[in-house]
Amino acid sequence: MQRRALLAATATLPCAALAQEAAWPSRPLRMVVPFAPGGAGDVVARLMAQGMSEQLGQAITVENRGGSGGVLGSEVALTAAPDGYTFVFHTMSSAVLNAGLYQNLPFNLRRDFLPACLVGIMPNVVLVNPRVPAHSLAELLDLLRANPAKYSYASSGNGTIVHLSAHLLASMAGAQMIHVPYRGSGPALSDLVAGTVDMMVDTMAGVLGFVRGGQLRALAVTTKERSPALPDVPTASEAGLPGYETYNWHAVFATRGTPPAVVARLEAAGMAAVRQPALRRRLAEVGVEPSGAGAAELASFWDQQLALWLPIIRASGAKAD
Repeated sequence: MQRRALLAATATLPCAALAQEAAWPSRPLRMVVPFAPGGAGDVVARLMAQGMSEQLGQAITVENRGGSGGVLGSEVALTAAPDGYTFVFHTMSSAVLNAGLYQNLPFNLRRDFLPACLVGIMPNVVLVNPRVPAHSLAELLDLLRANPAKYSYASSGNGTIVHLSAHLLASMAGAQMIHVPYRGSGPALSDLVAGTVDMMVDTMAGVLGFVRGGQLRALAVTTKERSPALPDVPTASEAGLPGYETYNWHAVFATRGTPPAVVARLEAAGMAAVRQPALRRRLAEVGVEPSGAGAAELASFWDQQLALWLPIIRASGAKAD
């Protein structure tokens, strides 16, 4: 009798689990954002949390857990139950660059995070202080080649996409520049505007005001297509450096062990949110080109990005630990 009762109870467990997944989500969710509040990525994360909340019918709390370039926030997400109620908003830095910058990550990025939805891509912009005698990317490259190690470029820190984008530009152009790292894009842009440094390759969101106000000169955007936010600025390929392409990106990930049905719900909610005209407009306003690609496309894109950037990081010598 006891054995039959135990077998009957055990048999109901898969059904109960399936019922719980079907009812997911039945309570509020948490989006872990592995960087500090206030930056462009945080703005995009909060827009996405609101959009996904509307799709899922549950509140989504954004929890900023900055530190160690996104490592701390990633660890926080991985310590939560893998039930989809805690998920992660990664950027290109936390999902790709950390794999090359940290020699002893406490997790495996590609194994421990499950792609759900690619929110969008944020182009970078090649910028110079107006006193630099270059009014096009081709003129800048000629200037750099003719004056090795004379001109400096700012970055938001060693190993950031801002640093590596400028490093790649110099490498592809056969030029030498002096790297001046800062603690974030804010102080780097301030010194660029002041003329303390000469140039920078920064993400679109933080520079639009300076470009439109004439404080900085935009020579090229770094995606294959021109950006609607700066339609008169040519791409790098158009402007004299064919094949040069760098950008930041934002995406939603679940954690390892999350049931496939729950990951599928996150994917569907993310894709549906990005399709909403109001959210697309808000994303475009902060310099993001909306995507909304699903899990399979994001996984393929992620692999391509890892294959592209890990050799660049090794060649740059950048390390974070």
